[in-house]
Amino acid sequence: MSYSKGASMPEVALLVGTRKGAFVLSSSAARKKWELSEVYCRGGDVYHFVQDARNGGAVYVAVNYMIWGAEIHISHDLGKTWTTADSPPKFADRDGKTLNKIWHIRPGGVSEPDVLYAGAAPASLFRSDDGGNSWQEIRSIADHPTSEHWFPGLGGLCLHSIALDERNPARIWVGISAAGVFGTGDGGESWRPLNKNVRADFIPDAKDLEFGQCPHKLLSHPARSGLLYQQNHCGTYRSDDCGETWVDITEGLPSRFGLALGLHPHDPDTLYVLPEDNAIEDGEVGGDFRIVSGNKFRVFRSRNGGSDWEALTNGLPQKNAYLHSMREGMATDSLDPCGVYIGTTNGQIFYSRDEGDNWELLIDNLPPINSVEVAQF
Repeated sequence: MSYSKGASMPEVALLVGTRKGAFVLSSSAARKKWELSEVYCRGGDVYHFVQDARNGGAVYVAVNYMIWGAEIHISHDLGKTWTTADSPPKFADRDGKTLNKIWHIRPGGVSEPDVLYAGAAPASLFRSDDGGNSWQEIRSIADHPTSEHWFPGLGGLCLHSIALDERNPARIWVGISAAGVFGTGDGGESWRPLNKNVRADFIPDAKDLEFGQCPHKLLSHPARSGLLYQQNHCGTYRSDDCGETWVDITEGLPSRFGLALGLHPHDPDTLYVLPEDNAIEDGEVGGDFRIVSGNKFRVFRSRNGGSDWEALTNGLPQKNAYLHSMREGMATDSLDPCGVYIGTTNGQIFYSRDEGDNWELLIDNLPPINSVEVAQF
């Protein structure tokens, strides 16, 4: 797959966040030839890079600098020019508590064109009502009565996933590492833990816990109100009732562990996961050795909501694949057939133009990839 520097406004683009900055890969709807941009937010650790398709395709970067801290950068021309949010997410009246990182940005629903949400660490949720220029904390989640019992996972105590009900802007769900999924039906005035039937194998004698589970990625489907999927530390799950109960759909996968999760844009019953081995909890490993299960890079697809799974391997490395993908590492486009994209911490992006049946290496030698999202124009 060829790519070159320099890009005009494309039909489809990949927004890639890495540990050294952000990149845009641009293509036509054919998705055969890609052009690579220069690096944006140079030297910043970009946790998320996402398009807001409601307002002319503005793009937002959640970037964490070693010196300057956490910022949000905004571009209305796909990276040609940038502005920085005047008042980014930060804590006020928190007794000196400091916001460490911005993990996730989520544009609001179509009925609220200037609203965006951001998740941060320590676990906190922010809202912008002016297109991302200024942000205010929704304190009700950080002040939840269970919060005094939350403890950090490997990535810290972070609010990393925000899911919305496109038909009801007051209904929001968040995923918090090692705390669980929480939901609100009143726009954030109040929250409830929503973790029924979700395992927490890392907690001794864990059974029927109200909170303390460890979601790795949480997604809602815009075409079916109330449908949620999550890739968890302890399995893959589906909820058909707005998170009230969860169904374990892990059977048929080689591992319960993983981070990346993707949904087919038009078919709510089709989803993609990348199972990994969780060697952190292996008594023979004294550090982080999370890699794809069996050293085989296999994306698994279900077309029936997780009842059955098939391994997608054509074009993906099946030997000596010491690869790992982060929680924002998988994305899908809305073309027909839909494209599926997955980035690795080795700096590769693999992609499929036919819903996962066949795969190609789109690019390699990028910095370690944190985030892959699709922008369409």
